[in-house]
Amino acid sequence: MGALFPHDLSYDTSTFPEPRPFQDLAHKALREGAKEHKNQLLMAPTGSGKTFIGLRIIHEALKRGKRCAFVCDRTPLINQTSETAERYGLHTHGIIQAQHWRYSPDLPFQIASAQTLARRGWPEFDVIVIDECHSQYKIITEHIQSCEAKVIGLSATPFSNGLGKLYTNLVNASTMHDLMEQKILVPMRVFSCTQIDMRGAATSGGEWTEIAAQDRGMEIVGDVVAEWQKFGDNRKTIGFCPTIAYAEELCRQFNEVGILSAVFTSDTKDDERAEFLKEYRKQESSLRILLTVEALAKGFDVPDVGCIIDCRPMRKSLSTVIQMWGRGLRSSIETGKTDCYLLDFSGNIIRFKDDFEEIFFNGLSALNMGEKLDKTIRKDDDEPKDYKGCPSCGRKPFSKRCMACGFEIVKPSLTEVIPGQMQEIMIGKKKAANDPLHLYAQCCSYSRKHSAEEKQRGRAAHIFKDIYGDWPSRLWDFNSIPDVPITAAVLGKIKSKNIAFNKGGNGRLPQ
Repeated sequence: MGALFPHDLSYDTSTFPEPRPFQDLAHKALREGAKEHKNQLLMAPTGSGKTFIGLRIIHEALKRGKRCAFVCDRTPLINQTSETAERYGLHTHGIIQAQHWRYSPDLPFQIASAQTLARRGWPEFDVIVIDECHSQYKIITEHIQSCEAKVIGLSATPFSNGLGKLYTNLVNASTMHDLMEQKILVPMRVFSCTQIDMRGAATSGGEWTEIAAQDRGMEIVGDVVAEWQKFGDNRKTIGFCPTIAYAEELCRQFNEVGILSAVFTSDTKDDERAEFLKEYRKQESSLRILLTVEALAKGFDVPDVGCIIDCRPMRKSLSTVIQMWGRGLRSSIETGKTDCYLLDFSGNIIRFKDDFEEIFFNGLSALNMGEKLDKTIRKDDDEPKDYKGCPSCGRKPFSKRCMACGFEIVKPSLTEVIPGQMQEIMIGKKKAANDPLHLYAQCCSYSRKHSAEEKQRGRAAHIFKDIYGDWPSRLWDFNSIPDVPITAAVLGKIKSKNIAFNKGGNGRLPQ
């Protein structure tokens, strides 16, 4: 027997708030993309309202009489999504879950988890929205390739292998930098704490083993407690640990000194989870710290979290690092939150700072770029030994552009920037490219036609640097960049440099 609901299925009484401009643009881009693509992926940072956009897409489809599903990454997120749908006036929906009071399979809007669908199978839908689509559960990946439904995947970190084969169109809703500028996210202030020494620690598949990270981390548990007391400012905190055993020991030591803490992992019972979250969500909660491994890294939303403890050293997964740190970046107007502290005991901020900075300002331009970031192994031996600060505001760490104040080191370049057209790249008074990626696409196109295959990638990079003054982004994959027409300004610059070299001048573009 299904639950009893009003029989008004018009969905015209829903109360969605006015979308922010970037949310509306993302929705329009997906609507336009649906004309040519069955499966699309929306990259939207933490705080950008992925669930809002997904439910708004579903609302639009429901009003046209379509059957829709919102698929959650994990079973515990079903009720959270249902409550959000209720707030927007989407009261008439069912939940595909045994014994759930909202079970009503005949309704046109259903909310389900990947785990439940694996047990019960897929009903027929016209539109499917998949939250945290980078998780790539088999029950989902197989279905979306064969079903007739239009599919929208949602992710802040679409970096997992194979997404480019499942989704044929990528839409960037916004960047973390843009959201910070709009006060939707807050700046992250990094404190360099006692580091877990991972030199020589055992690895598996390029990543440190959990046991190695746990054993090395146990050596500084006391430092974590002491330095949180010193730097944490008694802020509501989430701590990420290498293992459950580490989280339990850290929790014990926090509680011993009177700092109320709890462990929230896959081993935590459902009734305990509910109790912890009920208390933790209170603005003046006595529960100051939740310690986890990965259970709180995705989809967990408590805006007034003001501190992240990172005790989980990693070498490869930038997506996991972004998810962990992102738990503290949401703004909280009600509590006056202006920034988030990252207490870095893992060394991750140095290992990942260049790539994190790139994502922070630019997002992704192709799905396989994210895949590469999650496969790249960062080696401690190659890292700088200190936290370089921003020359303008002093915030740390700093690479090329400050994620707090936006200060950027500008290298000498052959390009000129016209006021009011900051994205366009000019050579003299002629427009060379719409933006850096467009310039790189031209460089790739030229090198493919004028260089041997083994030299094409290198030549494209050197042409770009010669014109733009800096190397192309490491996220831009040469093999995925399409051929584009080459503007007269770019072609002229390449030819002039080649002529200069042939005459014995400087600055030869590599052949």
